[in-house]
Amino acid sequence: MSYVIAVDVGGTFTDVVQRGPGGRISVAKVLTTHDDPVSGVTQGIRDILTDPAAVTRVVHATTLATNAVLERKGVRVAFVTTRGFRSMIPLGRYARVEEDRYDLRFTPPPPPVAAEDCFEVTERVAGSGAVLTPLDEDSVRRAAREIAARGITSAAVCLLHSYANPAHERRVAGILREHVPSVAVSSEIWPEIREYERATTTIMSAYVGPLMSGYLRRLRGSLLELGIDAPLHVMDSGGGVVSADLAARRAVATIESGPAAGVLAAAATGLPAVVSFDMGGTTAKACLVRDGVPGLTREFHVGGKGSFGGRRAGTGVPIKTPAIDLAEVGAGGGSIAWVDAAGALRVGPRSAGSSPGPACYGLGGAEPTVTDANLVLGYLSSASMPLSRPLAVEAMEHVAGPLGVPVEEAAQAVHEIVCASMASAVHVVTVQRGIDPRGFTLVAFGGAGPMHACRVAERFGMSRVLVPAHCGVASAAGLLSAVPAAERVRSAPHAAAPEEIFRALAAEAAHDLGLPLSALNVTRLVDARFRGQAHELTVEWDDLPTGFFTKYAQVYGMAQQGEIEHVSYRVRVTHTAPAPPLTPGPPAPRPPATRTIHLPGAGRAAVPVHTSRAFTLLTGPAVVEDPEATIVIPPGWQARPDAAGAVLLERARWT
Repeated sequence: MSYVIAVDVGGTFTDVVQRGPGGRISVAKVLTTHDDPVSGVTQGIRDILTDPAAVTRVVHATTLATNAVLERKGVRVAFVTTRGFRSMIPLGRYARVEEDRYDLRFTPPPPPVAAEDCFEVTERVAGSGAVLTPLDEDSVRRAAREIAARGITSAAVCLLHSYANPAHERRVAGILREHVPSVAVSSEIWPEIREYERATTTIMSAYVGPLMSGYLRRLRGSLLELGIDAPLHVMDSGGGVVSADLAARRAVATIESGPAAGVLAAAATGLPAVVSFDMGGTTAKACLVRDGVPGLTREFHVGGKGSFGGRRAGTGVPIKTPAIDLAEVGAGGGSIAWVDAAGALRVGPRSAGSSPGPACYGLGGAEPTVTDANLVLGYLSSASMPLSRPLAVEAMEHVAGPLGVPVEEAAQAVHEIVCASMASAVHVVTVQRGIDPRGFTLVAFGGAGPMHACRVAERFGMSRVLVPAHCGVASAAGLLSAVPAAERVRSAPHAAAPEEIFRALAAEAAHDLGLPLSALNVTRLVDARFRGQAHELTVEWDDLPTGFFTKYAQVYGMAQQGEIEHVSYRVRVTHTAPAPPLTPGPPAPRPPATRTIHLPGAGRAAVPVHTSRAFTLLTGPAVVEDPEATIVIPPGWQARPDAAGAVLLERARWT
């Protein structure tokens, strides 16, 4: 008798899933407590906890690091680098996108570290690793004393070529730690070529590391108070899990922790071609999954404009760490609708979050949100939590009045606009990358995803939508299938002994996981480029050179061959163990009911309302309502449940 608990802390809800013997699932969903996320996590666990002593593992995904970066609520950081490169971070890289393109007085966003908090030390190492200028330790001590005098408690160290020879950087860190409590070192965080990206990655780890460490320490204490003395694992951005200790030391690797968990749930469906579509209360995310494997990227940008998937350089802080390659937009159930100065209706990116939340929650919110619009349209009811339609109508009048339209028409416009906004995320991961989405299945989950999924699919000619069991807590359920994984990299252009580098990296990654290397699957990768080019493509080492030529043609649209050079070597290790399948709980179908909803172009209509396992075939328009989520089946679609508790929706005809 053993239990595993998975927790996903989102912008609006905290989801908790417990897997018991035989894969039996129990679920709790509570409002996120932003002032103290541990409180919400504790409440959710308490609601479903069966036997604290029988819990063998707690797996956690969190947006703590992401929110700290986006809201600029991390700790103050000092940046220490090689003499002559102090201005690297204040100068930064900025791209003018969206409305900023036309702003003649464009003001770049503030750098992650203020210019006055950047320090230089005297040293120089060549790209080959040879010492050109010995380290002047007195310059380090002067910098350390100044940092401490300013009351700064976290420092990031990134010397120019420390990836090639980390000796100076390690000594600098040792001296700094005599004066500064927390020090992040680039040669330990991510020893890869290109000093700007390596510096920003290290800075972000120093920026959120103390917050993550304190949060995980409080969470451990709370679990112990509940009687749970089990290992605590944290989802990283790449879709693997690591120990809480490693997550605290390398906090930058958890920035995309929450979104990654949901993609694993989509991958677990076993379908060969999937677009993962996750719509929660604050954001919507899309990701491509092929043959059960989501795409990975090894550089993304946080906090920028107009990049969706975080790929556009200059639109945020670049992070060099493996992350599931997804696109994200500020569109969720809590996204606020508003009318701009030109009289146009806008939705998001500002969100009501969990406090005060949408107006219909009755918690003090007054602004109209997507959730309020869906309640006005009749798509939602109070089946899972108390919702006030009068409050939703009152909120929607704030946009209906300025637009001069009835409340239901304004609500329908909000629904359509947010669908279009979410479709842009799907566009980024498919059409924008030259991929035809029509042969893919849209796997929709999150508390709001199934309400909008068919409308999003229609925009791309997609004819299949799958809503998995426990779709409202799919990110937490996805954590149950996550396996320990770690990646290590080392830039070593023109290395004479790559096999030795691979062995060393594999040993380091195994040490990160605390597992013997013999128990791990090892994937060897290399960043390669044609000689004379500036940027690399990551391919499997054993596939060279054919794999590189093939990927080059896919990425750049032209076939080319020539001399290849290797820049960085990577090892990704995973520990795979078969997890028991998730077993749906006993069905609790309600008698079919009827509800009046508002259909685009057709006005009001009375439609049947079922639970997910109380029908065999349902033709839209109809609503399927469960405690965790609501599925809206538009006209022209049919729905079928399966034995695993999922609902498959197929386009019956095109209109």
